[in-house]
Amino acid sequence: MTTPKTIRTAFLSLAMAGVAFAAAPAMAEGKLTVSSPQDPGSWDPVDTFLVNWAAVATNIFDGLTYRGPDLKLVPGLAESWEELDEGKRIRFKLRQGVTFHDGEPFNAAAVKFTFERLLGEQGSKGPQRSNYTAIESVEVIDDYTVEMKLKSPDPVLLTKLAGYGAMIVPPKYIAEHGEDHFNTNPVGTGAFKFVSYAPKVDIKLAANPDYWGGAPKLSELEYRFITEPATAVAELQAGRVDVVLPPTIPIGMIDVIRNDPKLELVSVPGPTVDALRFNTRDGITKDVNVRKALIMAVDRKTIVEQILAGQATEIASFQSALSFGDDPALKPLPYDPEAAKKLLTEAGVQEGASVQIDVRGNDQTMNEVAQVIASYLQMVGVTASIKPYETNVLLNDIIPQGKTGAMFQQKWGGWTFDYDNTAYAMYHSGEKWNPYESDSELDKLLESQRSLTDRAERERILREIAATVADRALEIPLYNSNAIYGVNKRVKDFVAAPDNRTKFDTVSVE
Repeated sequence: MTTPKTIRTAFLSLAMAGVAFAAAPAMAEGKLTVSSPQDPGSWDPVDTFLVNWAAVATNIFDGLTYRGPDLKLVPGLAESWEELDEGKRIRFKLRQGVTFHDGEPFNAAAVKFTFERLLGEQGSKGPQRSNYTAIESVEVIDDYTVEMKLKSPDPVLLTKLAGYGAMIVPPKYIAEHGEDHFNTNPVGTGAFKFVSYAPKVDIKLAANPDYWGGAPKLSELEYRFITEPATAVAELQAGRVDVVLPPTIPIGMIDVIRNDPKLELVSVPGPTVDALRFNTRDGITKDVNVRKALIMAVDRKTIVEQILAGQATEIASFQSALSFGDDPALKPLPYDPEAAKKLLTEAGVQEGASVQIDVRGNDQTMNEVAQVIASYLQMVGVTASIKPYETNVLLNDIIPQGKTGAMFQQKWGGWTFDYDNTAYAMYHSGEKWNPYESDSELDKLLESQRSLTDRAERERILREIAATVADRALEIPLYNSNAIYGVNKRVKDFVAAPDNRTKFDTVSVE
């Protein structure tokens, strides 16, 4: 829980930063071009869960709070906050003198509008609302004071307010131009203003000289959507791209960047995890023992060491070791092909039985991993085919509609570094990423921990959730990847964000 001392310290440090910003020289000229592997298709904060949305939108929008590359939570559009009534109310003092990019003032009314929209009909159409359902209402105290009333305390809420659905949006602009226009013409309070958007090509931004955190050092920021890793690296080498974002760079191309004197490889531990989840409704993977056999057939240690060149770590549950709720005592089922064969025989699975593995077509690393997994499965008598999909099709149609093969790739950013953000979305009945399971026991566990302020008890329940998922073999937990960036050395003051939400306001180019 945030303490008054923490609030005062954060407020004072930001105030000091504000003095420094005010004394800074005028905005420098310079354009930075960034390669992103995916166009999210909409820039509305309530429409998306995608890390690649956040990688761009962190520069367009602000939340009430902010969490940077050091993972510390500090004031954003709220200068300070106070938790009242044992965490059932949070009162925010808002930053004054801030305007949206269209000139509309930021104030308490904008905050109220943002959360009523998120929790209302518009938010119900997207995947973000379930992260914020602890909020009962947002009340305007005065123009620069708002109070959130919670149905029950949410120990992760202040972190959630730093990203995604909680980004503050302009009421007047949306009312005048409509929701569809806002999807492709975003307006926020961030360091960079929207200029143009060409779907699946690029989004162009310009510096916001009136940014409350100080004018950016860059004049232009462009994100190009380059789905092919080899193309992105080639553009980086040619100087037409300055930064390549994760998870673009495949392990096999790391040395290409390291050996180029113009480039730098930046690799930092992050929250992103990969798993192959199971279709528990259809085919042989309906059987929990078959699922356990398939897990035991895969040598994850060798995959991490040989295929991923050590740029990842094994996981036992769908979270990183940095995640609150991770249990170091939980061990995955061991690599044991003989035991896997025995389980398959006992389950009546015939030699040569087939399964389909669905993956993101532009994720070269996972495509290589999937080929290796198919080889392991072949060794226990199961024939695996790999079906690549265009990423948005897989994520917005195939998985949510329950149209996957026996196994499907799930990559998850886990950006709150709290297992709840992952587990609720993956395992609670009715959630977008849970098309096959409806488990009342898991639902009760997931719901029970959300309002707990007792960290130890909440951690115990989160670990119980992870153990339950492992026991029911809902997925093959694979690995926690490093966030790997390729950077041109002409880029100065670049700090890699573990969660890929890099702000470029303090970056410059030679």
